[in-house]
Amino acid sequence: MSVVNNPGVPALFPVQRVWLGAMVPKRWAKRSVTRNAIKRQIYNVSADFEPRLPARAHVVRLRASFDRAAFVSASSDVLKAAVRAELHQLFLRVAPPPDA
Repeated sequence: MSVVNNPGVPALFPVQRVWLGAMVPKRWAKRSVTRNAIKRQIYNVSADFEPRLPARAHVVRLRASFDRAAFVSASSDVLKAAVRAELHQLFLRVAPPPDA
């Protein structure tokens, strides 16, 4: 992917920094408590990786549901741990450690 600078065309994000958005649709997380817990995990994990992320807009989107049988509580520690583990894998693909 390349960045194109067009003179006279306003930039979508005028400041070169890391922007992060989180999308957790009702389709995949029915309860608002669960959606908010997942969003909090997204923002917390991304803060750990922010220094290594490229300066651009990033969107993290939940694309599949979490099994309600496995995660009975809407905001359990088990759910948060599962979300954090997936987010770590995702962010490691985007921003690998400096020595890798």
